[in-house]
Amino acid sequence: MNFLAHLYLSGDSEKVKVGNFIGDYIKGKKYQKYHPEIQKGIILHRNIDHFTDKHPLVVKSSQKLKDGYGRYSGVVVDLIYDHFLANYWSNYHTNSIQDFVTKSHETLVRNYLILPNKVKMFLPFLIQSRRLESYANINGLQTALDIMARRTSLPDNSTYAIEVLHNNYQEFEMEFKSFMKDVLIYVVDEHKINVATPNGWHLNEGK
Repeated sequence: MNFLAHLYLSGDSEKVKVGNFIGDYIKGKKYQKYHPEIQKGIILHRNIDHFTDKHPLVVKSSQKLKDGYGRYSGVVVDLIYDHFLANYWSNYHTNSIQDFVTKSHETLVRNYLILPNKVKMFLPFLIQSRRLESYANINGLQTALDIMARRTSLPDNSTYAIEVLHNNYQEFEMEFKSFMKDVLIYVVDEHKINVATPNGWHLNEGK
């Protein structure tokens, strides 16, 4: 899962949210130098990633992108799932996505001094561009893929990714929605995270 989903699955703890956001940038046992709640967020991030990578629905989504992305197809699925989360946000959270993103930005800025240097470098642009909200738009999703291709080893193949998404949109959407049921139950039951779902969504929808 990508930035929006990790923030969403952090629940209502500010420190857990920070830890979950920076999880990819803290390797090995370096997490132990942080506040216990940030440590919890980093471990939560790692566990969510493991749960996601092994989930049959995510594997099924990834297979659609193998021809253009190979072993990086799961990274693209993470962004596609953030697209659906942003697009259907009101089904998953009691606050608007605009308010949620603004409050998340404020949390990260308050904790700016303890963020890893790589996060400090891209955070101002992420905030200024409101990139987390832009995932809801196909153009915003493609822009995010282009940015990742420039800054990471992700293949520069966003046109292919968007074409596959268009051609399999309903199937991706169904896989995302079913997966979200499972990952919500996982973080709530296994990690005791309080996610502000509408009317106890995860309990009703997960059955």
